[in-house]
Amino acid sequence: MASVRQIARRIRSVENTAKITKAMSMIAASKLRRSQDAATQGRSYAENMAAIVSNVVFQVDEEESHQPLLESRLIKNTGIAIIAPDRGLTGGLNANILRSANDFIKSQNAPVKVVAVGKKSLDFARRNNLEIIAEYTGISDRPTPGDTLPIAGDITEAFSNEIVDSFHIAYGQFVNTTLQRPVIEPLLPVIPSGTAANAVGYIFEPNAAEVLGRLLPRYVETLVHHAVLEGNASEQSARMVAMNQATDNANEMVEDLTLLMNKLRQEKITTELLDIVGGVAALES
Repeated sequence: MASVRQIARRIRSVENTAKITKAMSMIAASKLRRSQDAATQGRSYAENMAAIVSNVVFQVDEEESHQPLLESRLIKNTGIAIIAPDRGLTGGLNANILRSANDFIKSQNAPVKVVAVGKKSLDFARRNNLEIIAEYTGISDRPTPGDTLPIAGDITEAFSNEIVDSFHIAYGQFVNTTLQRPVIEPLLPVIPSGTAANAVGYIFEPNAAEVLGRLLPRYVETLVHHAVLEGNASEQSARMVAMNQATDNANEMVEDLTLLMNKLRQEKITTELLDIVGGVAALES
């Protein structure tokens, strides 16, 4: 059994760990509000962008205008952009995202190529010997369009050059502070929503085909940027919850160790008293 001194050292070590996890939880909480607002506000923008694209698509004659990002072709190679955090300490978030991506890869009947966003997704791709089209790490806690434009550019270029014939995107969707859902959504070819089929017609200048040609890359950029925002909000909320739980566990461990140390100390004092009483009795006899 450990001595009182060893247990006291263990208590100090656990207390220091609790201070670190508490600080990390507070940092994540300070970033969460901003990340949550960015993710939730971006949803309506992405939805409206999808509605606009659908409206324009249904007013363009396919024979007059060929749009590469709308082209559906035989799938010989599949692409997936995996958005995962650079760091750990996020509970089960990383494992859930990568598990969903792994299940998707196994379900494909064609080779899968990866755009890795985040160190965790990059490690996953290398560990599974997947072909990496592009890799991005070190994206800040405040993602800007400038951070995500190169990602969307590589995805669009890979599809347009027929390096891949379809593209999906995997990320952690922020639901609430305690729930982050891993999702995999189709990205390319762009599939217009059927809700715009009966939409009111508009007059486009110079014409609908040229407007659509400029709009589709912006649409892909919007979806990629929104996925990064969702992933960032999920990361901060998952880290805050995980560090709160770690702090609570550390405090409980300190209480248990303190109780054990007091018991050992009491046993030691009792043993010393018994030795003294026994010595006195031996002298009197």
